[in-house]
Amino acid sequence: MSKTQYHPKAFLLRTKNVKKGLATRTKIAVVLDKLPCTAKEIGEKSSVNYASVIHHLHLMKNEHIIKRNNDKPYIWEFTGVGQKRLDEQ
Repeated sequence: MSKTQYHPKAFLLRTKNVKKGLATRTKIAVVLDKLPCTAKEIGEKSSVNYASVIHHLHLMKNEHIIKRNNDKPYIWEFTGVGQKRLDEQ
């Protein structure tokens, strides 16, 4: 039995962490690990539909894991808050 690996920043404190949500947030986090992007770019690079991307971005923003700039187009990026991978320390 294989154990699924989720991105550490995919785990939320105020929301129930179900497998599907963790998997979607992991896909988003992997894209944001590479560089800040718009929600549309995140959806295209992660193969997650736009509505789901927006939903999970807002969940992550409410926990201060990511932030959005105030200029259009909105660019999303990590804030530095949240769990880190062991190899990042």
